[in-house]
Amino acid sequence: MWGHVRWTQSIRVAALVAVAALGLTACGGGGSDQPAAPSKGGAPIVVASFNFTDSQILAEVYAGALEAKGYPITRKLNLGSRELIYPSLKSGELQFVPEYQGAAITTGFGKDTVKDAKGEHDQLAKLFEPDGIGLLNYAPAENKNTYLVKADLAKEKGLSSISDLKKLDKVVLAGPPECEKRLPCFQGFKDVYQLANATFQTVQEAGPRVQQLDSGAVTVIPVDSVSPLVGDPKYVALKDDLAIVPTENVVPAVNKKVLDERGPDFANAVNAVSAKLTTDGMRELNARVDSDGEPAADVAKDWLSQQGLG
Repeated sequence: MWGHVRWTQSIRVAALVAVAALGLTACGGGGSDQPAAPSKGGAPIVVASFNFTDSQILAEVYAGALEAKGYPITRKLNLGSRELIYPSLKSGELQFVPEYQGAAITTGFGKDTVKDAKGEHDQLAKLFEPDGIGLLNYAPAENKNTYLVKADLAKEKGLSSISDLKKLDKVVLAGPPECEKRLPCFQGFKDVYQLANATFQTVQEAGPRVQQLDSGAVTVIPVDSVSPLVGDPKYVALKDDLAIVPTENVVPAVNKKVLDERGPDFANAVNAVSAKLTTDGMRELNARVDSDGEPAADVAKDWLSQQGLG
């Protein structure tokens, strides 16, 4: 994670020489698993995701839409955090990752964001440029860190914003290990909100974090804004009144060599998906996976069919 004007201005980025050494530029030799259309053959495009539900659904959605247009795809999903994925994206081993603009800037590059979607798109494009990575259109859909407390505690103590956590004697934020050093997460609680009463506890998986919150063992947890827990009457989502969490519109980050080789039809196919992705729609898809236990691939396929993109 760790939206609604889109823009179509293409960005110019330097080709990454190292990509050629990985053999990712090959276009010939279609085997039996290649699609019939010769212009859509060549080496499979490697689509990756981070290790949380929304990212996996998005990767399946984009991959499925491209396959429907005849592009060969290799999926590498649920890989890990940005710290693990970025080196492979920059090397060209991974070629397509649905990103979140603000988190990519703050976590991927350690920069402050301009905090508006168009500006972040321009900013992130420039940051990715030296690595031979381009951006396509960003989506209206946004997925950002949202901080939950139990509703009964919020009512008892008058908690509606993150700043209100100062009212408590002790605050325990439970999150994945990378949260501790990230500004949109615990680092922001300390440095921006100045919560001297806050401590951090590593709880890697989302399910156990919710259990810890429910039991009262921890005070607050980060969840995706597309999580079905947001809006659940058991919890209150605290306002980020000092704006530590940037705008987080979904944006495909794609190896520039792939963009150059595949051309405008490829970009148009991806942009058509992004144009239809909304935050509410993604929350529904996340609920089907997280709450109902449906496979992300099935949920993505249904959505593409409904949108006329599958």
